[in-house]
Amino acid sequence: MNVITKEINLPDGRVISIETGKLAKQADGSVILRQGNTVLLATVCSSKESNPEADFMPLTVEYQEKYYSNGRFPGGFLKREGKASDYEILTARLIDRALRPLFPKDYHSETFVNVYLLSADKETMPDAYAGFAASCALAVSDVPIEHPIAEVRVARVDGKFVINPTFEQNERADIEMVVGATYENILMVEGEMNEVSEAEMLEAIKAAHDAIKPLCQIQKELAEAKGVVKREYEPEISDPELQAKIKSELYQKIYDTAKLGLPKHERADAFDKIEEDFIESLGLTEEELEEKKILIDRYFNDELRTAVRRLILDEGIRLDSRKTNEIRPIWCETDVLPSVHGSAIFTRGETQSLATCTLGTKLDEQIIDGVLEQGRNNFLLHYNFPPFATGEARGVRGISRREVGHGNLAHRALKKVLPSPEENPYTIRVVSDILESNGSSSMASVCGGCLALMDAGVKIKKPVSGIAMGLITDTESDKYAVLSDILGDEDHLGDMDFKVAGTPDGITACQMDIKVDGLSYEILSNALQQAKEGRAHILGIMLQTIAKPREDFKPFVPRMVKFAIAKDYIGAVIGPGGKVIQEIQASTNSVITIEELEGQGMVSISAVNKADMDAAVARVRAIVAEPEIGEVYKGKVKSVVEFGAFVEILPGKEGLLHVSEMDWKRIDNVADVIKEGDEVEVKLIDIDKKNGKFKLSRKVLLPKPEGYVERPVNDFKRPNNGPRPNGGNRGNGGNNRNGGNNRGGNNRGNFRPNNNDNNNFAPQE
Repeated sequence: MNVITKEINLPDGRVISIETGKLAKQADGSVILRQGNTVLLATVCSSKESNPEADFMPLTVEYQEKYYSNGRFPGGFLKREGKASDYEILTARLIDRALRPLFPKDYHSETFVNVYLLSADKETMPDAYAGFAASCALAVSDVPIEHPIAEVRVARVDGKFVINPTFEQNERADIEMVVGATYENILMVEGEMNEVSEAEMLEAIKAAHDAIKPLCQIQKELAEAKGVVKREYEPEISDPELQAKIKSELYQKIYDTAKLGLPKHERADAFDKIEEDFIESLGLTEEELEEKKILIDRYFNDELRTAVRRLILDEGIRLDSRKTNEIRPIWCETDVLPSVHGSAIFTRGETQSLATCTLGTKLDEQIIDGVLEQGRNNFLLHYNFPPFATGEARGVRGISRREVGHGNLAHRALKKVLPSPEENPYTIRVVSDILESNGSSSMASVCGGCLALMDAGVKIKKPVSGIAMGLITDTESDKYAVLSDILGDEDHLGDMDFKVAGTPDGITACQMDIKVDGLSYEILSNALQQAKEGRAHILGIMLQTIAKPREDFKPFVPRMVKFAIAKDYIGAVIGPGGKVIQEIQASTNSVITIEELEGQGMVSISAVNKADMDAAVARVRAIVAEPEIGEVYKGKVKSVVEFGAFVEILPGKEGLLHVSEMDWKRIDNVADVIKEGDEVEVKLIDIDKKNGKFKLSRKVLLPKPEGYVERPVNDFKRPNNGPRPNGGNRGNGGNNRNGGNNRGGNNRGNFRPNNNDNNNFAPQE
């Protein structure tokens, strides 16, 4: 084996090693990346046969985390890795977006990049190294790429930038971004922030780029050590004569049509008509047309791209006649669906989102069972992009990776402004259904989702808006134009797609893809400032529709309350086999969940109406309540004995109601006054400090009899060692209690007089 290993020492003492030539040697390129206990395998395979008629790069990137990497079994019945999780899809997209610009524009071979997590370190976030590993595999292969890239995660923790932070550090960060770049240029950015400024975001990008440069350099050294020679490939077919003819005959027509400012479909039809007329003028046979059609489409699109870019750079005119910093017309509406907890429509130009908000209980939380992450998620945002949104006549075939990525971006933008779990006990699901699309439907989802949350009565901290920025550059003249609120065509034909979302006080999420080399930080700064102005404009229109969250939830929203109880009472609320909690839920028509959190129990109760919720809350609070001296309780008699009755004043808490505390008058037979199962109001008058027993009184809640005089107990002392009337000797299970002398070693021989006249004696003790 010709094993080659390179190491790079990070500033914080960590070491990354890249090894090639040992594993997966039949792939075109493969590497093993190690950092601590984290091990990634990255491979690349590219077909030797190119499709010279293709006009795109057929690249597929897969990222998979093996459960054995963390010593775990996959969930489900099959117990094996299957469909990619959202996290794996998002990681694959991060890799894809950074790698795709590396390939030559005329390279069209089927190319597959696979990255596997083989060993996991619970402290290390492996997705931060996946893009670097993938680029290393390309670097040691014969697949042609123009530059190596690397990706890192940058986080600001306690005011300092940390490269590739641990999970714990990332949780504490107020800026968290994954940045992909070559040695020279930024290619891709995606992340979230706690309302940071544009300048702070640029600082984070610069810190990430500084860390990326040595990672790019080591890939060049690795390729040189292996002696890599890039393959020869068949370039695109070309017809210079046809290309010149299209340029000379169609460029001006395309330019003039682009200048008309037509709506999306009318504009597309007009461009199609120009191409169709040109094809007809050629007088080609069906066989000749089939041979030339791909080239005609390619050269026509080249002229379309050039014409649109020149129109913007030279005249400042966009395809829909807007100025470069102008936002399309916006209209919003809330409460559009009568039975939905919160709903809104956000329309900007030809992009429209129907956003809804649903509030659920803790049982509706998403269970996360990943390789390195387990837990629950109480805020979900789902983005759907049906074909009819762009007028396509095709069926829906499941959720695409693009839908997962766009939904994640909107989720990141909004989660920063949600109320705390204590303020909002609900599980929240926001859905954005895109009904029309012509540019930045993900940012429409941010705006529509914000409106839906406020319509549902969720007390978000601040409203959020989002905008997509574009860029047109000319490297020869150094001219550039930053475009606000880009169209779909401007995204396709431009050099940048930069989505920025945030509150009036700062950025909460961003996503950027750059398609041009040499993008300066000055241009990025200008784009961010223009985006800030655009976000403020959009937010102003949103707040005219609904200025703040509704004061209360809608009548049909489940009512929910959340409160903490002592950890020791969790079992009492649940009961043996769940008997207690199930009975409460059944009798109050509620849903109750309890979890142990930070040394205490957190109870969540929801019900379809306030009355049921109040009843459930009262039942649970009664179980966990601590009886207090002086409080009056409505208790239930659990048992009756000779000397009184035991009354349950709170669930599981009984006290003694002594016969002397039942009434102001003397009671000879307890059973004549109170029976088992009776409900009686009593007052807690004392708690025994030694054994915690409760002493109850009923008589203190009753009016005293007229003329009643309470005498000191000392006035009625019994003579010592005298005979006990009414029976003298009292047999008790064969034991004699003779005159009360000496019971268990204690002298108790006081005389108890006959009760001939109740009015002559003070109450019994």
